[in-house]
Amino acid sequence: MTFLRTNRTANDRPNHRPNACAAGLRMAALVALPVLALSVACGGADDGTGGTKKDDAIADVPRTQASGATKDADKPSAPPAGKSAFYDAQMKYVQCMRAKGGYKDFPDPKLSGYLDWVKVEKIASQPGQNEAYKGGKNQVCAPEMQAALAVEPERDEQKGYESMLAHAKCMRDNGVSRFTNPTMSGGHAQPGGDPNPASPVLDPESPTYKKAREACRSKLIDSVEGMQ
Repeated sequence: MTFLRTNRTANDRPNHRPNACAAGLRMAALVALPVLALSVACGGADDGTGGTKKDDAIADVPRTQASGATKDADKPSAPPAGKSAFYDAQMKYVQCMRAKGGYKDFPDPKLSGYLDWVKVEKIASQPGQNEAYKGGKNQVCAPEMQAALAVEPERDEQKGYESMLAHAKCMRDNGVSRFTNPTMSGGHAQPGGDPNPASPVLDPESPTYKKAREACRSKLIDSVEGMQ
C-alpha cells in the first residue's frame, strides 16, 4: 500500500503494502489517505491473462541518486534496542489499530520501523477488512499514520529502484510475464506491476501469481515492500 522518498509529503508516501487484488484497494487508499501500500506480485506458469512466460529485457538502472503489531491493544510489545523515532511512531499507529482501528492482531512493525506487509496483507485479504490498509475503521488512526510518515527516514531511491527492478524480473521469470519494471521520476522510484492499473490485466488470485509473489518477496527491501 502507503507502504512509507526523499522528503515526501504524507500524501505521496505509502506507509504500508498489498497483493495484486489488494493493489487496487491500496491505490484507492493512497488517494484517500497517505497510505504506504501496494501489491507484491510473483508468478508460476501464467499470469492469469493467457500470457506465456518470457524474459523481458530489463532496463538499465538509472544512476539518479537520492538519499536515502500482534498481541493485545493494551499490552504493547517491548521495543527493540536502539529503536528509532520512526519505529516509535509506527508502534503508536499499531497500538491505535489494535485499540481503535478494529484490528486487535495488527502486527508489530519490523525493526526498521516499516510495517510487516506479509502479515498486514493476510489480515486485509479477509472479506471486508481492507481498512487495514487505510488507518482502520473510519480511518480513526489516520493521525497516527501521518505522524509515522512524517518521521520516516529519508529513502535511498536508487536502492529502492534496484530492489523493485529485481523483484519485477523475478515476477516475470516466475510466470507473470506482463509484470512491468519500476521507473525513476523526479529522482523518486516509482513501482512497476500491472501494465494497466486503471483496468488491471493481471490476476493476483491466480495460482501462478500467488506462487510468484511468494518466490519474489525477498527481492523487496523494507522501504519499498508496500509499494510494488
